[in-house]
Amino acid sequence: MKRIILFTALAVVLSLQTKAQKGLKEGDKAPMFSGVDQNGKTVSLKSAVKAHRSVVLFFYRGQWCPYCNKHIKELQDSLNLLSGKDAYVIGVTPETKENIDKTIKKTNAGFSILQDKDDEIMKAYNVNFVMDEATFTKYKGYGINLEDNNGNTRHTLPVPATYIIDRSGKIKYVHFDPNYQKRASVKLLLSKL
Repeated sequence: MKRIILFTALAVVLSLQTKAQKGLKEGDKAPMFSGVDQNGKTVSLKSAVKAHRSVVLFFYRGQWCPYCNKHIKELQDSLNLLSGKDAYVIGVTPETKENIDKTIKKTNAGFSILQDKDDEIMKAYNVNFVMDEATFTKYKGYGINLEDNNGNTRHTLPVPATYIIDRSGKIKYVHFDPNYQKRASVKLLLSKL
């Protein structure tokens, strides 16, 4: 219960911190990127949009976030429905491979998850923000150390945004909410595919 109250209070703080972030909009050209997923497979957005009708791209904060794990689990539980609409799912996080492996263990995620090691993908989609020192210290007091989890000292996190990108490389749906407790439901994603 104490942890839920902490996350709720910190949601308000982080919402205020990320107000300046806007993310990309529907109709924008999706920035192309590539990376290596948890299985060592090179994943290219350019190739994925050519091979599938749509790509569902989502950003998540880390394996320590219960809201992220719930969202990832929901995506995994509905992966057949998403794949049935010829959608390819890609997750992006600032966390290290070891922590991505923890996410997979918690959620059974079977889709590609990429580490955004230098924050380049988050920056391209304008979802990145830096956690302030006071919030970093609070999180650390609860056993969440971004420096250990992300393998750097930048304290960068993404707004947990979700984008649907069509075959032409354009963004056709955006869920962008600085309140990390709010995520795009699978039902809504399916209706937009």
